Amino acid sequence: MGAPSLSPEIPPAVAALVDRLRRGEPAALSRCLSLVEQGGALADTICRLASPATGRAVVVGFSGPPGAGKSTLIDAYLAHVRALGRSVAVAAVDPSSPISGGSVLGDRVRMHRHTEDSGVFIRSIASRGHLGGLSENIHRVVDLMDASGRDVIVIETVGAGQSEVEIVEVADVCVVVNAPNLGDDVQAIKAGILEIADVLVVNKADLPLARRTTDQLRAMLSLRARQRDVPVIETVATSGVGIYALAAAIDARSNVSAAQKRANRLRRIRRLIAQSAARRIRDQILALDGPQSDALLFDALEGNCGIAEAVERMLRMIV
Repeated sequence: MGAPSLSPEIPPAVAALVDRLRRGEPAALSRCLSLVEQGGALADTICRLASPATGRAVVVGFSGPPGAGKSTLIDAYLAHVRALGRSVAVAAVDPSSPISGGSVLGDRVRMHRHTEDSGVFIRSIASRGHLGGLSENIHRVVDLMDASGRDVIVIETVGAGQSEVEIVEVADVCVVVNAPNLGDDVQAIKAGILEIADVLVVNKADLPLARRTTDQLRAMLSLRARQRDVPVIETVATSGVGIYALAAAIDARSNVSAAQKRANRLRRIRRLIAQSAARRIRDQILALDGPQSDALLFDALEGNCGIAEAVERMLRMIV
């Protein structure tokens, strides 16, 4: 696809940066990601210029509870994908540092053997307290990685457990990783996380009770309202056992029509617009300061109106 026509207000340096991004330069991708994480009008401009080059990569999300071995499993999956000659970008969403606010970088440490491979781009992203196991900017991060020409994009969630269902809005294929001996046998599949799985993995399958965990997952698939034919794959990420089967299952699930892929992207765009709108409304409401807003807050505090009514009245103030 050709580059969009540039309006006069777009700085030539920004246009040149995005052009380098679309040619696949890792330094340009890194710079664009940093600028987009800062937000603002420049971030919107970068994403708009990159948008025509998106929609080609396969986006694979890895989710599951802490301790399941997601990072090690992704490391083994990257090695398999690279052996096939496909380029990869990884968005590893880490918990935010309580001191700097940045990401902890734990996942990048586990994938260190790929750091010298130009076909692998790894970016650690701070969640900054965003719920759902992801980062608020994850949609834009994925689009920029896509626009850079990477064949596969891997997203690793924080590992928040039951709150990770947001990954389904971003990834083409959702891999839910579990492991035996994590305490509650079905902790990883409570509260909706089973419903999002396109592929279920029992990692550390060489440990005791692995077969029991696999059987439990297969049994609970019968509770799904739809798409019960989800593969359950046993892996040992440290030795590579089961990685070929995992990659084959991901490829099978990502083999969708162009129309379905476009529908998935439209859903992502809808969610991104909704998130941006919610953030703008929140900021405007928090900035309200005056007799009218104070009176409304007092009414809500004293129980003279409910929260739903207060929301309606507050929205009328900012429209």
